[in-house]
Amino acid sequence: MAKSAARANNQDAVDVRDRILETASTLFYARGVRAVGVDLVVEEAGVAKTSLYRHFGTKDDLVAAFLAREDQDFWSTWDHVAEKHEDDARAELDAHLEWIGERVGRPHYRGCPQINVAAEFPEADHPARKVAAAHKLEMRRRLKGIAERLGVGRPDELAGQLALLINGAFVSSQVLEAGEAIPLLRRTADALIAAAG
Repeated sequence: MAKSAARANNQDAVDVRDRILETASTLFYARGVRAVGVDLVVEEAGVAKTSLYRHFGTKDDLVAAFLAREDQDFWSTWDHVAEKHEDDARAELDAHLEWIGERVGRPHYRGCPQINVAAEFPEADHPARKVAAAHKLEMRRRLKGIAERLGVGRPDELAGQLALLINGAFVSSQVLEAGEAIPLLRRTADALIAAAG
């Protein structure tokens, strides 16, 4: 009986943590991190403020958890796509540009969460800024792996160019026409690869 009660309490704690994080993530993405206070998060999540601080310690920890969650979602999609094209680097890159272009073209897309938060927190040692920086470095590392498999002369340079292209699409979503992101990404990547030789 005691074990089942402990399991139930642990599950309740996980559910509360997940509810807080889900609510905070929605609010942070829609309104910006600095515009959302912990009072709004606890009100929308329907939990006590003490529950938020028990699970996250500080608002900065909650912001970092939001970005880590976004990071996990992004790389999960990336890995799923990459697995389908292990033997064809060009097809893999093309498939990544397709799902990224679809993401950019969503009606309520507000840009890359990592870029958004990095813009709000210029301090290099801020926990959320560290998560955002690690995300962007990981993207470049993965793009370099694709560039190496493509056999270009300067894979690190091509990886940097592709990262610039993708991040540019993330921040340009508001000015792109419907359906424009995918063909722009693909044509630009084609030109970069051709120039890389």
